[in-house]
Amino acid sequence: MLAPVEWLCELVGLLQTPSGEEVAADLVRVGLEEESIVGGEITGPLVVGKVLDVTDEPQKNGKTIHFCHVDVGDHGQRAAAGGDPSVTQEIVCGAHNFSAGDHVVCILPGGVLPGDFAISARKTYGHMSNGMICSSLELGLGQDHDGIIVLEEMFADRPEVLASLKPGDDAIPLLGLDAETVEVNVTPDRGYCFSMRGIAREYALSRGLDSFRDPAAVETPAANDTGYPVRLVDDAPIHGRQGCDRYVARIVRGVDPAAPTPAWMADRLTRSGMRPISLTVDVTNYLMLLTGQPLHAFDLDTLSGSIEVRRAHAGETLRTLDDVERTLDTEDLLITDGGETPLAIAGVMGGETSEVSGSTSAILVEAAHFDPVTVARSSRRHKFSTEASRRFERGVDPRLAPAVAQLAVDLLVELGGGIADAGVTDVDETTPVAPIAFHTREAWRLVEPGSSVPGTPVPAGLDHEAVVAALRAIGCEVADAGEADADSFRPVEVAPPSWRPDLATGPDLVEEIARLRGYDRIPAVLPSAPSGRGLTARQRSTRLVGTALAGLGLTEVLSYPFVGEATFDRFGYQADDARRRAVRIANPLSDEAPLMRTSLLDSLLPMLRVNVGRGAGDVSLFECGLVFHPRAEGAAAPVPPVGERPSVEVLEEIDAAVPEQPRHLAAVLAGQSVPLGPWGEGRVVEAADAIGLAIELGRVLGVELRPEAARYAPWHPGRCAAIRAIGRDGTPGEVVGHAGELHPKVCAAVEVPARTCALELDLDAVLAVTGGAPVQGHHLSTYPVARTDVALVVDTDVPAGDVARALREGAGETLESLTLFDVYEGDQLPEGKKSLAYRLTFRAADRTLKTGQVSAMRDDAVASARRATGAEIRGPR
Repeated sequence: MLAPVEWLCELVGLLQTPSGEEVAADLVRVGLEEESIVGGEITGPLVVGKVLDVTDEPQKNGKTIHFCHVDVGDHGQRAAAGGDPSVTQEIVCGAHNFSAGDHVVCILPGGVLPGDFAISARKTYGHMSNGMICSSLELGLGQDHDGIIVLEEMFADRPEVLASLKPGDDAIPLLGLDAETVEVNVTPDRGYCFSMRGIAREYALSRGLDSFRDPAAVETPAANDTGYPVRLVDDAPIHGRQGCDRYVARIVRGVDPAAPTPAWMADRLTRSGMRPISLTVDVTNYLMLLTGQPLHAFDLDTLSGSIEVRRAHAGETLRTLDDVERTLDTEDLLITDGGETPLAIAGVMGGETSEVSGSTSAILVEAAHFDPVTVARSSRRHKFSTEASRRFERGVDPRLAPAVAQLAVDLLVELGGGIADAGVTDVDETTPVAPIAFHTREAWRLVEPGSSVPGTPVPAGLDHEAVVAALRAIGCEVADAGEADADSFRPVEVAPPSWRPDLATGPDLVEEIARLRGYDRIPAVLPSAPSGRGLTARQRSTRLVGTALAGLGLTEVLSYPFVGEATFDRFGYQADDARRRAVRIANPLSDEAPLMRTSLLDSLLPMLRVNVGRGAGDVSLFECGLVFHPRAEGAAAPVPPVGERPSVEVLEEIDAAVPEQPRHLAAVLAGQSVPLGPWGEGRVVEAADAIGLAIELGRVLGVELRPEAARYAPWHPGRCAAIRAIGRDGTPGEVVGHAGELHPKVCAAVEVPARTCALELDLDAVLAVTGGAPVQGHHLSTYPVARTDVALVVDTDVPAGDVARALREGAGETLESLTLFDVYEGDQLPEGKKSLAYRLTFRAADRTLKTGQVSAMRDDAVASARRATGAEIRGPR
């Protein structure tokens, strides 16, 4: 919300205008965040100039420019010539809406326009142009760039200003360009601050002023039988709330369609971010900015004689003011002509059929109160957010409509020469808000730690009188409802003001009291953690995994969990793949991604693509997050009623419908794992890198993860390993993930580098193997190691992992490590055979091993491998 500073000061009765920074600081003090300060960006000289002559000069490109001599007083070339009155400013201009004798606005060399656009003398179209004649757009006064500002036109209704104009006068204060506007970031719960009325009220509270006068505090006539007929019909309320519970209609006839919008109103509209259009439309927009109550003006002559507010019928359409034919939904609330022809989507946008035009003289003014949920859904459904919808969906004061309608009538009569009808329509079906039972001690108890200790002195600003004064200052009505206690606190009944629908409970009131008193006065006290608390074993393990991967050089990322069905096709999932069964979001952020991911790679690989596309050649990313698997087909959570706690049965149904959300860990590797350098050639990542990461993560968590050959999309069928967890007792468990190189078709479809490798583990399944038990440390032996090598010949289809597993089983407990260091297939071996060379490292905890003992353990290991895989010791050939 843009709030012009001088308008704000006018509403709160300040005689001196403070700076925008001072106003912003005051608003922040009461919880209104300042977004920016607009204005004061132009640096002079920006002066009034009088056009002395204009020479048309056609150009080869078909364009005609004006070479002008402009009198700018004691500035520019005249100043450079020592004040010689015969010297004038030479300026080249492309606009055609002015002539000799007109007063214009000139920015001279050395001046700076909005956007940090510095002006200097430059040669153009064969002439030296010493400055620029300005348009409204260039000065930030409006969107008109077709012609420059002619002051005789701008101040046509202010002859006293025209009479005082002199060449060389400073145009910055003349045009109000030194005025500042504060942009306020309005949070959803403070919808009343989407108006100057609301911001001024808060500004007055911050400054401690009692001079604020409500601009909507006007006398309004009572409704009568001669008003325009209006019917409120809602046969499909949302959550039991009527779409429209108040509708005020007033009629003004004989409005002059050519009546201009006064300059002061046009200026305030422009500085508030709205474009002046016509008097009638500008009056409705001005009052919306002033009060927060959106208005709509209908051309009375286009209506049949009555208004009906109802929900849309299936298949109904409406061409709105933006010239778009919109198909309506049955939840859309409509303003209709007699219940038949749709005139507007309530609270969002009007239609073309009843639009106020350049010939409209009879006007029906609408001021209504619409349900915030209804307006918000219509606005999002039609992907159209308007100034009106932004206010209605945050909550508009239901008591405001008659007063703002009266203000509109008064302005149309005063400025447009209209005559107000005696008829007044006010269909009021609003329900009064129930008062809040509140004990004034709560303000102290919830804001000041330790306040419950007997004998604690009450802080300043939190005693009973101060609490009541604060509540009344924000517009609440407070009435005593019980006897006072020893500290003079007492129960009260608080009726919140109609413009504060966010005040519904006692803690809401306490927040308001704390806000006015100052959030900075609330002590910062850290809660003390009770003994026996801290991170759970699962949390510690998750952090440990992240630390380990970061230590190995990977970068942690967080990706959005939303994907589209096309992702499953790009990843090569089969039609019956369980990962295609995904949870569909009811209101997705993007129609292209309406599903929740079933694999972390679904969202991690696109993030790799983004990083590679931005120039990152060698990338290693990982993410630890949730995936989502739907429950049984047809399981849907019931919608509990509003206003009461759901039953145990309903809560159980909701819990049963919540998708399963296991925590997964995924990593993607692309580019080189060892870069090119003085040490030699680089090495491109390969499947073994991803598989090795999985095994290393298991080691960090104290779980043996064993790779096995597998075929599983989106991995390459010949370079994919299923990762199986091995129990503490050595028994094989379930497959907890996959690792390896991605399929080339997947890399091409996802647009990531060829030979990209990846792994994904079900972290919850891995941690389940440990059962939450801590990893047990082992005694470190101080005795020397004994190493021996063995080369075994096996069939080429025998996995090296099976051979290694058999060697470990046969070698015994003193085997410290086992390393595969060579694989050979060639003419020195029979066809269909391969040689696997392993290094066995033995170490005993209590003695130095002898050569005979090591040889015996090696022979036992080889015998175990022979029994399990048919391995034979490789001999000479």
